[in-house]
Amino acid sequence: MTTTSEPTTGSASRTGAASTGGRHLLLDPGMDLTLRPMRYPQFFDRFKDAIKNTWTVEEVDLHSDLADLGRLSPAEQHLVSRLVAFFATGDTIVANNLVLNLYQHVNSPEGRLYLSRQLFEEAVHVQFYLNLLDTYVPDEQERFAAFAAVENIPSIARKAEFCFRWIDSIFELRELRTRDDRRAFLLNLICFAACIEGLFFYGAFAYVYFLRSRGLLHGLASGTNWVFRDESMHMAFAFDVVETVRAEEPELFDTELERQVREMLAEAVECEVQFAADLLDHGVSGLSLADMREYLQHVADRRLAVLGIAPLYGSGNPFAFMELQDVQELSNFFERRVSAYQVGVTGTVSFDDDF
Repeated sequence: MTTTSEPTTGSASRTGAASTGGRHLLLDPGMDLTLRPMRYPQFFDRFKDAIKNTWTVEEVDLHSDLADLGRLSPAEQHLVSRLVAFFATGDTIVANNLVLNLYQHVNSPEGRLYLSRQLFEEAVHVQFYLNLLDTYVPDEQERFAAFAAVENIPSIARKAEFCFRWIDSIFELRELRTRDDRRAFLLNLICFAACIEGLFFYGAFAYVYFLRSRGLLHGLASGTNWVFRDESMHMAFAFDVVETVRAEEPELFDTELERQVREMLAEAVECEVQFAADLLDHGVSGLSLADMREYLQHVADRRLAVLGIAPLYGSGNPFAFMELQDVQELSNFFERRVSAYQVGVTGTVSFDDDF
């Protein structure tokens, strides 16, 4: 398709070289459409790896959990209820940020291929959690209440407010023209990779695998295995973008950015600890708030390590069941190739590295 509009600053930047004298940078304003020569082949590799990890909601049998739901203690029932309420809208928030903020600013056709795939995966997650609610919560009014949790459950509302604040932080940015614009974009990207997908969801995964370690809700755990793989790859791509920008524009990564990231992670941990206090309020046997706090701090330190930032907490992982359930992602995932995850659409999750 051709256009008759006269050249402007905006239209000239569609090649992605608006402010760099012909040298394309990843965050340059514009919409580069050229896949050859490929500037960022690592992003294309991420896209191909994601395709190999395709799964469908229909493969997950949640009905096997129905008998377990009747065996849960009142405290465990409360935990599952709150967990399902978080799942109801969590991935929708991530998808909204991807569409509204991330896609337009990653000026790489290879990168946008991956982000398109990620959006598809977020939609699959939303469908999975919709099936989860339909199976676990047969009462229609209770399901409606779960979807309204971001408004009427304080611990979930706080996490949602944290997410929306970072979505809004760059919502008005149409182009990343200045250093401040690009730093704001980086903070949003790091927030969604390290805090939301990398902490909020990983906290939720821990509850699922704790229940499975008790012999409960294997259907939920089976579906979570696939979501876990997807989220790990989402984080890996996001941190690839961060490292690419660091290589191209190292001046953006100063002590002020590091301070802001550390403050962001610390706030995210406190949001998730409040959620943990809510989930565990009735006293879940074998799972304490102190251990959950330590685990979340451990996860936050791992995210900081990937970004080359010193740890905030120095906490260890208190949950042996995370190792026993073959989910040893947190310590070494980003030093390993994603090919470890390419098992098609059948089989079980297996992470071989030590925690």
